[in-house]
Amino acid sequence: MPPQDTIEELRGSLIQHGPYNDRVYLMRLDPDAGADFPNQLVALAEEKSYSKIFAKVPETAAADFLETGFCEEASIPGFFAGQESALFLCRYLQKARRKESDAAAMEKLLRLAEAKQGDELPPLDVRFTVRRCTEADAEAMAAIYRQVFPSYPFPISEPEYLLETMRSHVAYFGVETKGRLIALGSAELDSEAANAEITDFATLPEWTGNSLALHLLRRMEQYLRQAQIITAYTIARAMSPGMNITFAKAAYQFAGRLKNNTNISGSIESMNVWHKPLLQKVST
Repeated sequence: MPPQDTIEELRGSLIQHGPYNDRVYLMRLDPDAGADFPNQLVALAEEKSYSKIFAKVPETAAADFLETGFCEEASIPGFFAGQESALFLCRYLQKARRKESDAAAMEKLLRLAEAKQGDELPPLDVRFTVRRCTEADAEAMAAIYRQVFPSYPFPISEPEYLLETMRSHVAYFGVETKGRLIALGSAELDSEAANAEITDFATLPEWTGNSLALHLLRRMEQYLRQAQIITAYTIARAMSPGMNITFAKAAYQFAGRLKNNTNISGSIESMNVWHKPLLQKVST
């Protein structure tokens, strides 16, 4: 795979940046970053000639970004411990990055997915078992990701990365048949904020069409409820019918589209944000 972008701290906040996704991504904003922090992100993007900044921030912290020329592309209610919304903000440093050549097709696909909301989940074929992955699965998992994704925003094709994240904050799940993993998905937990990103879905080509992603999603939701996660969300490729339909069928709500946001499967793609409350918010 091509080199990945850098993940590092900037003034206590966690960011990812680099030419691979041609962007700065603010993954976690430190509450004490300061009112001028958005300007610091802009300065970094300008210095490196990136064409987009993507920031995930609490609603109460959004004003500093909006005043600095950021705009809202998506929002998730109850993202932070069920108490506060998250806004997905962006700023484009090049006009071409903002323009979507296939916007009409993405809107059509979204309508198709939303029409599937509430559809009944088909039973899992007796050939398949859904289970949580272990460290012993890392090599097989990496091989699946290498086969399915020519490129990806994080190095999931490397067993070392899978082990590192598995030991810290990511729960991986797989579908198995005859002792062989054939499909994967993950839940990236933020226990402090009681939310989780459901992501990293991959099914080997010969096993598509069996609703394996939907069964993985259901199993991960069970795990997340037990872990006291209040809000689940995903950032899915806007031009992927399968993933958008999967989340719509599972009663997720569309939250917005991130334009030309992520390098996945070989090119920069727009991404749809979906969310779902799993538990009632914790009373204070």
